[in-house]
Amino acid sequence: MSSREQILPLLRENARYSTEDLARQTGLDESEVEATIQELERDGVVKGYRAIVDRDKVEPERVRASVELNVTLDRETGYDDIAERLAKFPEVQGLRLVSGDFDFAMDVEGDSMSEVSHFISEKVAPVPEITQTVTHYIMETYKEGGVEFGDGDDDDRLSISP
Repeated sequence: MSSREQILPLLRENARYSTEDLARQTGLDESEVEATIQELERDGVVKGYRAIVDRDKVEPERVRASVELNVTLDRETGYDDIAERLAKFPEVQGLRLVSGDFDFAMDVEGDSMSEVSHFISEKVAPVPEITQTVTHYIMETYKEGGVEFGDGDDDDRLSISP
């Protein structure tokens, strides 16, 4: 197993592991861990590091939505062109080409439902290739980025059996 194959899953698990932690877990030298991380960053395998935030605890009024987009392509316009155009909007937090009943799954954020709705109707829907949008407002997040949310309290109700 290469050093990349050893380090990458650990970084995905916890990007805050120190090089010392990674070296201990993989059996590699710290210098080899540092060189591998630099290589992963230079090659664009590791695109960045970020915290997974429970937004309800810091931004209770922030509204998020998952939007399904159907598109019709023409000779000059492909999926990448549409994705490049949509990804430039700061309201768009995630964008994926998907299989199934729609073409793109887009994650959007705004200060209110009105702002998100206005963004979809005024900036997304008018894109000529987009033929339909379906917006699902996110009511509660239970897991994101592989991390479960919640207060950690287990259900302390007593089970009743007949």
